[in-house]
Amino acid sequence: MMLSYSCPRCRVVLITQAGALTCTHCASDFFSLRGVPRFVGHEHYAASFGVQWNRYVRTQLDSHSGLSVSRERFFAVTGWPERMEGERILEAGCGAGRFTEVLASTGADVWSFDLSNAVEANFANNGHLPNIHIFQASIDAIPFVPGQFDRVLCLGVLQHTPDPAAAFRSLAAQVRPGGALAMDVYRKDPAALLQWKYLLRPITKRLPPERLYRTVAAVVPGLMPAARYARRMMGRWGARLLPIAEYSHLGLSPELNAEWSVLDTFDMLSPAHDHPQTLATVRGWFADAGFTGVVVERGPNGITGRGRRPI
Repeated sequence: MMLSYSCPRCRVVLITQAGALTCTHCASDFFSLRGVPRFVGHEHYAASFGVQWNRYVRTQLDSHSGLSVSRERFFAVTGWPERMEGERILEAGCGAGRFTEVLASTGADVWSFDLSNAVEANFANNGHLPNIHIFQASIDAIPFVPGQFDRVLCLGVLQHTPDPAAAFRSLAAQVRPGGALAMDVYRKDPAALLQWKYLLRPITKRLPPERLYRTVAAVVPGLMPAARYARRMMGRWGARLLPIAEYSHLGLSPELNAEWSVLDTFDMLSPAHDHPQTLATVRGWFADAGFTGVVVERGPNGITGRGRRPI
């Protein structure tokens, strides 16, 4: 069930010519690098994600942790079946492929992309699988003729785009009639905004990613004992008392918990964009796209939403 890539500018189906994917309309050429087709010339606002995922290539994969953290989150958010053979699925913002790995296990044909060179980490983890197709592209210029996917997935990404509403519309356009879309986004409310990252990001997002990473890697280990104690005493609210991420409640090994803590603290502080949304706004996105059977609710990453394009 192979799909043909189309020009992200013209939507004309690309042809293979002299080792490149070529648009016969605008004469643009797109090349593969290290096994991954590339439809962006540089990383734009997403450079920090390439830094983190190519450094922590396997950290959050269930196959590495021996747990089912990613799998449980995936099925809780999407409500999709565990077997989806014969279906085409588009995954936007794949990172190192923690959810690509879960999608691969469903038997669906999966096209997975990221704006950053995190696609190289995903290719290393999942590129050998026959039902996984990885490419690098912008969520605002997806290189496919619209309306060809049975399902579209976007977890942990929309808040980090310059215009989350426009990014949602781009994803919705890829869903075929009768197909499904599942997403999540950070929640915007007073409690959610009372987090250290929103105080620190005006400074940290301006630092070079490698410099910020070195700072985070140096500071986090010293704060982890206090963060674990605060979580144990006060639960989720205790975990927010310190300006780091901490995941001892997930049952990770001490070594892996330390990796997750550095990784997600960097993830909180480094993105150029962090635009949380309200429940009403997300419901409006689905309504404007004409989706039915819509469910928008609080979820593990803030707000989850899912719905179907009418036939």
